[in-house]
Amino acid sequence: MSSHDSAPKRVREPVQVYLEADDSALLARLADETGLTKAEILRRGLRGFAAGHGGGSPMLRFVAEGDASGWRAGVADHHDEVLADTYRPKRTKRTKRS
Repeated sequence: MSSHDSAPKRVREPVQVYLEADDSALLARLADETGLTKAEILRRGLRGFAAGHGGGSPMLRFVAEGDASGWRAGVADHHDEVLADTYRPKRTKRTKRS
């Protein structure tokens, strides 16, 4: 196989981050303990942060909600409509004013 047949390289964007001494030491320790690069640890941390703050895609939220609560009847036959519902903002009920 020639080098032309290999998978294309991913384009990466360099990012400079300033860390406090204790955070830098923690990052170095994690890299030593896990064998991961510092960059990979930061990437995983970023993804974990996004997942905890609703940064996932609507499709992933849809799958997670279905797994957690059970799939509603007919989801296989009407998957497009069910998925579209997950993209629509949830409406809140208005309370009547006295």
